[in-house]
Amino acid sequence: MEDRIGHSVRSAPGRESRVDAAPSPGDGVLLDRSFGHDDITVLRHEVADRLVSLGLGSDRRHGYLLAVNEVITNVVLHAGGAGRLRLRRENRSVWCVVTDSGPGIPSDLLNDPQAPEAYEVGGRGLWLAHQLCDEVTTATGPIGTSIGLRMSLDVVPDSR
Repeated sequence: MEDRIGHSVRSAPGRESRVDAAPSPGDGVLLDRSFGHDDITVLRHEVADRLVSLGLGSDRRHGYLLAVNEVITNVVLHAGGAGRLRLRRENRSVWCVVTDSGPGIPSDLLNDPQAPEAYEVGGRGLWLAHQLCDEVTTATGPIGTSIGLRMSLDVVPDSR
């Protein structure tokens, strides 16, 4: 079997990608924990609590939380059932990095995620993450995958 390591960075359509050089004081880890099938609901609530404290507007917060949920669910269903989630504030963004030790993501699903047909079951997780997040990074290979989801905190919060 040929070793493959894929890496991609793509900003969401219509959004600029900006990487800040150095973290500002007060930035840091908000949540860092391992998870499995039985932890998904609790983990989703823990992430939601951290996002509220950052002042992220309701629509963006719920969209980001949906993207995180899709990625952790993919780990449980397709990558051996266990992974690690690290949520951190970095400059004016929140990053969620989810890692697993699964077999890697096939390149046809990685390069340009497309929405599946309406009648297809599943297959929307990565596509949704790309639609809902300001930036998605992926490093994948035969010993595991790491997916980073970034949401800017610079957007004016909505009224909800």
